Amino acid sequence: MSEIPALTDRLALARHRDRARRSPALFLHQEALADVQDRLALVNKSFTAPAIVTPFPDLWESAFPNAHLVSDDDVLDLTESAHDLIVHAMTLHWANDPVGQLIQCRRALKPDGLLLVVALGGQTLHELRAALGQAEIEITGGLSPRIAPMGEIRDLGALLQRAGLALPVADSAVLRTSYATPLHLMHDLRAMGETNAMTSRLRRATRKSVFLRAMELYAEAYSDGTGRIAATFELITLTGWSPDSSQPQPLRPGSAAQRLADALNTVETPLKD
Repeated sequence: MSEIPALTDRLALARHRDRARRSPALFLHQEALADVQDRLALVNKSFTAPAIVTPFPDLWESAFPNAHLVSDDDVLDLTESAHDLIVHAMTLHWANDPVGQLIQCRRALKPDGLLLVVALGGQTLHELRAALGQAEIEITGGLSPRIAPMGEIRDLGALLQRAGLALPVADSAVLRTSYATPLHLMHDLRAMGETNAMTSRLRRATRKSVFLRAMELYAEAYSDGTGRIAATFELITLTGWSPDSSQPQPLRPGSAAQRLADALNTVETPLKD
């Protein structure tokens, strides 16, 4: 049986990130950092042994000076039961095995340790995806992978349970930005290291006519009314805890000590057969 090819070409991704570090535009990573800080401020617990999984450690080091900074390799440089907090920051959409990434994080957590994952979600760059796809179909009659598939919130939330994390929560924030042209958007993606690194990507230069037609389609369909084009980014935040006996446990079905109608101070009306 042949192996399923990896989604991400890790060498290409590393090249893109190295290029981005020369003149980075990391506003999405800054949004992720602010989101993590806000959430931690609401947790009634002190964390003394954090780890951050990130391709841009300089950004996170200033906010978490004592953290163990880890590259998002297929095998994470994490020690079992060593951390009470792990932040997986803006890399899960490039993971060849996202469940495996979460399992590795869970194993590296101490009991009742917290995992926070911030990842790009399925609404991200839907405008660019549509414009490039339509342009390529019109001009070449085919369609090649250009933007990495990103999970929907329901699917990503389910990964927490599959990874064995307790008290899982998933929520989403949609960021709508604007650019002078689609080329300015692509420049920012290049400066974030988020250009195409899929294994199945087209390996030859794309026709200039495809890009020109995509720019036209983008401007026609997604103008924001001010002469600029709209671009959407979705940040999905996943929260899960390493299992521990101190955490709230679900009751066994049928073991409730009080009727719901009594708790709500209302009259229960039986349904007819």
